[in-house]
Amino acid sequence: MSGEHPLMKREKRTVKVMINIYCKAHHECGGKLCVECNELLEYAEKRLDKCPFQEKKTPCGICSIHCYKKSMRERIRVVMRYAGPRMLLRHPVLTFHHVLKRLRRNKKGRNK
Repeated sequence: MSGEHPLMKREKRTVKVMINIYCKAHHECGGKLCVECNELLEYAEKRLDKCPFQEKKTPCGICSIHCYKKSMRERIRVVMRYAGPRMLLRHPVLTFHHVLKRLRRNKKGRNK
């Protein structure tokens, strides 16, 4: 994965941080991800690896392609609804990049 684009690395880091925030607040696993959250993280990382847009990728919520299985999409939505507002204080730089990317894509339109 050394050839992975920096923007995709940041996407993976953002998802990982959000899942960690959610898991820490909802599951008692001693600072580690529970099995369920770890499964979601692995799934999200695989989806990011296969994203056809790569460095031109929008946040998944506004993408024209929904590559998550329906059940996994709902799980990640729950995580993001909880962790999103908490990201601003805990990880302001990741939050800034995520919001900026979303604003840029909204201005240009969705991935096509």
